[in-house]
Amino acid sequence: MAQAKLVLMRHGQSLGNEANLFTGWNDLDLSLNGHEEARRAGQLMREHGLQFDAVHCSMLRRTIHTLHHCLDELDQAWLPEHKSWRLNERHYGALQGLNKEDTVARYGQEQVQQWRRGFDVTPPEVTLDSPHYPGHDPRYATLPVADIPRGESLATTMQRVLPYWENTLLPSLRQGQSLLVVTHGTVMRALIGHLDSLSPEESRTLEVPTGTPLVYEVDEAGLVKRVGYL
Repeated sequence: MAQAKLVLMRHGQSLGNEANLFTGWNDLDLSLNGHEEARRAGQLMREHGLQFDAVHCSMLRRTIHTLHHCLDELDQAWLPEHKSWRLNERHYGALQGLNKEDTVARYGQEQVQQWRRGFDVTPPEVTLDSPHYPGHDPRYATLPVADIPRGESLATTMQRVLPYWENTLLPSLRQGQSLLVVTHGTVMRALIGHLDSLSPEESRTLEVPTGTPLVYEVDEAGLVKRVGYL
């Protein structure tokens, strides 16, 4: 059996990226540049002859629209799509929607850097009556209250992402299915950190470009080999 391909990709530039916001679970769309990045990523995967058996993304439109651009360019729009909250971006708690430079001016560079990139540092949580609390969103209505985040660190993001790897992605890959997974920067850090056996420090400082496919090969035993960015 040929080795299955796993392609991980951060969505194209979002309106939140463009405006330098803590976006998190806020459902902002792609910027004009982000739409173009997504199309180019699909063209690049087509040029490399990538064929997929199924595709996965988060519940947020910036990954959904990135995925659809890629599938159109690949001429594989018919593929089964799987959306999961476990692939959502890190929830930035009470920082969501705030401009990063304004937040630095208010709290100081050191504190904001800890919130952004501290491995196990959680930002201030949202309150239950906050519009940023996901429990008010119908797309998460079936989630147990204990699973609905009010603010996450990289460490707690990894805790919700890795079960999706172990229970959903890896079994399909071991059966020889090639998968495209479009997700977010912090989720990419979590998955890459796990697949590449990175330390918490290496995961914390990892930079992940938007709209750039990262390829792995996975064999029947579940052994993962990094091929690299296209």
